[in-house]
Amino acid sequence: MSEFASNARLLKQAVQEGWFIRPIARHRLADGSLDVAGNLEQWNRAMEPFRKTPLWEQTPGWDERDPLQGEPYLVFVPSPAAVPGRPTLLISHGGGFLWRTGCEGPNVAWFFHRMGYNTAILSYRLRPYSRMAALADIQRAVRLLRAEKDRFGIGDAVVTMGFSAGGMLSGNCATHFDNGCLEAEDPVERFSCRPDACVVGYGAMSGVSFPAPFGAAPDPLFGEGEERFYLATEKHVSPASPPFFIWQTLSDDGRHGLCLAKALQDAGVPYELHIFEGGVHGLAMADGQNDLEQQVPHITHWGELCAEWLAMHGLNP
Repeated sequence: MSEFASNARLLKQAVQEGWFIRPIARHRLADGSLDVAGNLEQWNRAMEPFRKTPLWEQTPGWDERDPLQGEPYLVFVPSPAAVPGRPTLLISHGGGFLWRTGCEGPNVAWFFHRMGYNTAILSYRLRPYSRMAALADIQRAVRLLRAEKDRFGIGDAVVTMGFSAGGMLSGNCATHFDNGCLEAEDPVERFSCRPDACVVGYGAMSGVSFPAPFGAAPDPLFGEGEERFYLATEKHVSPASPPFFIWQTLSDDGRHGLCLAKALQDAGVPYELHIFEGGVHGLAMADGQNDLEQQVPHITHWGELCAEWLAMHGLNP
């Protein structure tokens, strides 16, 4: 039996009992500020029983400036069939690079686990660490899954899948990648961090193509200074980028998906784009198991559509 088998049992219990759901009414403190500490404490409690895999032996630049974050890790959940050599979905939660939206991590992982996929839930660095630190974490996670594939019982194929901030991060990983360094002292760094496909769920991709996403003022969410351009996914698409599956709602500003789709079309990269008319930002699986408690059956179809699209690209569970 896999050393990670307990993660599958725990994931089922966590989703059924709502361990990671934080209702919207609990997002803010009495003074109106976001309850970041409460969110991270809840995530940490819910993750406590899971078997975690640290990304690094020593995280670069780590100084525990925010003890509630903990060093970055992934939680690997093997597929129910546990068939060796199958692809893995690396799932990145949202939360504005400020906190962890659980319905976009474990709850999404549970849906695709039941579809037969290996999944890995990523816990990456948040503010006050930089967006570049978060990007380094997801790149490292892709390398680690490949470097440890025999231990995990998986194949080389890794799909990055993210939501909101995690969608932005997944897109960055699919446009900024390398083939690894064969001379690296760290064996993990010898592996490629290019994903085989990228799934972006309502990610506000760019603060460059149009200056005020969601009508907001410029925000560190989109990077500081020159980082704003580097982290604008659509500005770095190339013919070498992997296929993209993009979905969002009109409330997320359809220009984000359209802008990225145009860049992919221009570069000859396969993609599929869904902009749903109903719903709002942050729906995850849109099945009611989210912080907004919203169930939108039409949008729930995105999960099945995505699985069909992955199969079309040979990424079957």
